[in-house]
Amino acid sequence: MANKLVAIGLGAFIVLSPLAAVAQIDGADQPIRVAQAAPAATSAHAGGGGSHRRHLRYHGSQSRERARAGAEHMRQMRMAPAPKT
Repeated sequence: MANKLVAIGLGAFIVLSPLAAVAQIDGADQPIRVAQAAPAATSAHAGGGGSHRRHLRYHGSQSRERARAGAEHMRQMRMAPAPKT
């Protein structure tokens, strides 16, 4: 049992050692890159949508317009003559 574990470990070492050598060689030519935070957005939201108040005004007018259109549709449906069958 111990011989099998030693053989597996030795095999893994032999197979993976060239990969480690390649990783060391490739990294020497390039400078180390450090992760940096993204630059701050110019507006309040990351997508550039303005303020929260502006968002609420926009959604309020959208909801108002949708409600008006729905009421108009229902009025027209109520006034329309029944379909003839």
